[in-house]
Amino acid sequence: MPVLDREPPKALAGSEGLAKLPLPALKDTLDMYLRCMKHLLTEEQFNKTQHLVKEFGAPGGVGELLQSKLVERRESKANWVYDYWLNDMYLNNRLALPINSSPAMVFPQQSFRASIDSLRFAAHLISGILEYKTLLDTRALPVDCARGQLAGTPLCMDQYYRLFTSYRLPGPERDTLVAQESSVMPEPEHIIVACKNQFFVLDVVINFRRLNERDLLTQLEKIVKMADNEEELLPPIGLLTSDGRTEWAESRSVLMRESTNRDSLDMIERCLCLVCLDDASGPELSDSARAMLMLHGGGPAKNGGNRWYDKPMQFVVGADGCCGVVCEHSPFEGIVLVQCTEYLLKYMIGSPSKLVRAASVSELPAPRRLRWKCTPEIHKCLASSADTLKRLVRNLDINVHKFYEYGKEFIKKQKMSPDAYIQVALQLAYYRCHGRPVSTYESASIRRFQQGRVDNIRSATPEALAFVKAMTDGKLSTSDKEKMELLQGAINAQTKYMILAITGLAIDNHLLGLREIAHELKIEKPEIFNDEGYLISNQFVLSTSQVPTTVEMFCCYGPVVPNGYGACYNPQSEHIIFSVSSFHESSQTCSAEFVKCLVQGLLHMRDLCNNCNSSSKMTERKQCQTLETHTQTETNWQNKKPQRPSDLTKNQQTLPQVVVKTEDQTRAEAQTQTSSQGEAQGLENGSKR
Repeated sequence: MPVLDREPPKALAGSEGLAKLPLPALKDTLDMYLRCMKHLLTEEQFNKTQHLVKEFGAPGGVGELLQSKLVERRESKANWVYDYWLNDMYLNNRLALPINSSPAMVFPQQSFRASIDSLRFAAHLISGILEYKTLLDTRALPVDCARGQLAGTPLCMDQYYRLFTSYRLPGPERDTLVAQESSVMPEPEHIIVACKNQFFVLDVVINFRRLNERDLLTQLEKIVKMADNEEELLPPIGLLTSDGRTEWAESRSVLMRESTNRDSLDMIERCLCLVCLDDASGPELSDSARAMLMLHGGGPAKNGGNRWYDKPMQFVVGADGCCGVVCEHSPFEGIVLVQCTEYLLKYMIGSPSKLVRAASVSELPAPRRLRWKCTPEIHKCLASSADTLKRLVRNLDINVHKFYEYGKEFIKKQKMSPDAYIQVALQLAYYRCHGRPVSTYESASIRRFQQGRVDNIRSATPEALAFVKAMTDGKLSTSDKEKMELLQGAINAQTKYMILAITGLAIDNHLLGLREIAHELKIEKPEIFNDEGYLISNQFVLSTSQVPTTVEMFCCYGPVVPNGYGACYNPQSEHIIFSVSSFHESSQTCSAEFVKCLVQGLLHMRDLCNNCNSSSKMTERKQCQTLETHTQTETNWQNKKPQRPSDLTKNQQTLPQVVVKTEDQTRAEAQTQTSSQGEAQGLENGSKR
């Protein structure tokens, strides 16, 4: 992900002043596509792909026609790929949002001794949300700037302004990302609080005044009391939003027949965000258990209905201290989620709770429960949605592992990019588990450009494959020196592709643009996009993302294909947090086994680095000793005065010595050099997905 400079360089709003996303040359993309795929296909598959690519890119062919149309599109739009990308990545996807699309950020475990403690936490959190919203509304949020490659470049801020003003509307074939950008519509001044599967309107501005923390706590206490009233209990309508997108679109159209339901839907769709007050979910609160609860709420029997998955930000506050945020991914990337949640947690740590001092609004109207009119058809939809969520919950296999053997500081001392190093480790882990390479996705931020989102770093490079084969073939013929050279080659290849991606010259968005503009022009789909090789290239069995934080929390998400893994990682100075997911229904995958292979590979890579460093230091010492002797001899040789052997012996004690650096000096210099190199090489990638 980009390393961000939080100093405001100048007041930029959104995309103003940024360059347009470049359009790569057709030949460059096609050549790179073949290079990326050759080692992932059989010889027969590759020969066919190569033939179709040659045909597509031939002079005067369909590829050149489509490329010329993309050139025209680039001239007329702020970002030539944005709409294509948004539809393809998110809005066309018919899978349910929980696990399949919506990532979660898991906060540090909280210790709530009494039920009021969780409400105090929620009130403090809401105060932070309102502070952050004020920064956005007044355009006072500092502009993010990249470091490393093209350091100081301002980054597009559009995504931040969709955090609390957008909504994903389900559709029968394609969803719509609704952004409240019209100045005609009043700004939302309410939050929806979910409690025991009921939804309540919490007005955060009353009589033109923002509620203080004491008032918020008072209102939350009222909501909990109202939710406990069993006579008023309504069905868990939130379950409908956890279903497949087409199914939810159909259920929503049934709900919309009743005016009561329309009013309730409108209040949810226009709210700032959701705050979900969850019941305790059980005794086990391991990192993996908390990750699962964030992703799906534990299913219909627990807090699965205490959600509204179409809203971008759902803050979860569990009575058992399990807290975090679930985000609908289509409006923004992980870096925006990280920046927002870190602001909130730091606000809560640095800003003492103001429950006593502030003056209250004298008479607070009671929060309003949202009402639903449920026909037998809706009850049937709810039963179906509950079954779908149960299957999702049973299917998810997640393993959160904190690797404490070393962190990014060790990697930097090897003069390597931490991100590139971890990507190679993930390739090694997959190869150990499955004995083959697969198409891999690592998201790379293209926020240097107007409306920039992400492109893909294809981490399964030929160089990475050469390294993992050398590490797993069991042959003693490959020396550590050769393995180290292969590791360096893999990291260099990863870094080179990363730079292509963040500068808008990777292949995935370009190929998508060529495919989609053919469809737009009603041209028959070119055979290159029907090819088995193209389908394999887009089956991202390994979906990865670096989501680094400065607060002890971690991100998690599900796989993007049935037989795949989701691998999210958070490199810290002395440890790395991994969140690995897969599906139980796949006989090919196992998250625990993958983590085991990942740990084994990380340890072997460390040992390889240490062994090569030791050998290198021994060689350096020998060279220094030889050089010292050589320097003494050379100085004597250049001395014009003839010397007797006895003079030579005398002079050896007084001639200048070659300085041999101490081990500490060498380490310090290496660290200084790699601190900037690490930024340049591996810290620019965005967050999937």
